[in-house]
Amino acid sequence: MDWSRTSRIPVYRHIKNEMVKRSDIRSATQILQRLEAAAYLERNLRGNPKYDDPKRLARYEFCVFSQFGEDGAIREIFRRIGETNRCFVEMGVGDGLENNTTYLLAKGWRGTWIEGNLKSIAAIRKTFAEQLGSGTLQLWPGMITAAGVEGVLRSLDIPDEPDLLSLDVDYNTHWLWEAMLSTRPRVAVIEYNAVWPPEDDWTVRRDDAAHWDGTSHVGSSLGALCRLGSSKGYCLVGCSFAGSNAFFVRQDLLGNLFCEPFTAPNHYEPPRYFLYHAAGHRRGWGPFVFKNTP
Repeated sequence: MDWSRTSRIPVYRHIKNEMVKRSDIRSATQILQRLEAAAYLERNLRGNPKYDDPKRLARYEFCVFSQFGEDGAIREIFRRIGETNRCFVEMGVGDGLENNTTYLLAKGWRGTWIEGNLKSIAAIRKTFAEQLGSGTLQLWPGMITAAGVEGVLRSLDIPDEPDLLSLDVDYNTHWLWEAMLSTRPRVAVIEYNAVWPPEDDWTVRRDDAAHWDGTSHVGSSLGALCRLGSSKGYCLVGCSFAGSNAFFVRQDLLGNLFCEPFTAPNHYEPPRYFLYHAAGHRRGWGPFVFKNTP
């Protein structure tokens, strides 16, 4: 009899039992976090008179593929201003399963993704092979910079006025948008740094070789984006309730459709990154039938 093996069995059982316990604790913690997030949304969004104004975007938020509630806010913006070419450009898309344009792709839009992470590029090519093959989606694989963005855009099949631009490249987002001179999207969704107060005009120093280091030293404040947007002919019409993305609409499309004033203090949302995360099933993509609705 292998006594050395026999003596190890209780140890293995103990480790297995501990792993099960920890897994149960993790599951319970995730459930509690989801319940707390739902309660927070009910109390601070749906129960907050600030958001009763139907011209505000927050109450229209929902998440299909977006990181937070951007899918719903984007749909509401285009419900108000209408669609034209139904074309998008998104820079910084990850593996394609958590960004601001995959929901639009599912609804029949076409567009361009720009992504520099090699693992994400490989995942996109595998998951979205059908869309890439049909030309509904085009992928530019590489690290986009402010110095090179105009050349990249000219090399791609992109309208001068796509319906939507989404920027989430972390460190140099502000400088990338500033450098985009020939492309005039009708709507721009730009990631902002909600750590900084909305009145502050703060931006990281431009460095085309820099990458996000995981700290709060990244991007720009909402106030800085508002200044830049105004210089390019855009107005801030809202921010995601989680304090992640700012929604800009071109001035010639505003009418009286959105909540004024179009200022950072009016539309700023603080960082609430705990919302929406790990809610429901892991996102997936495959063959489907989508009967589009308004």
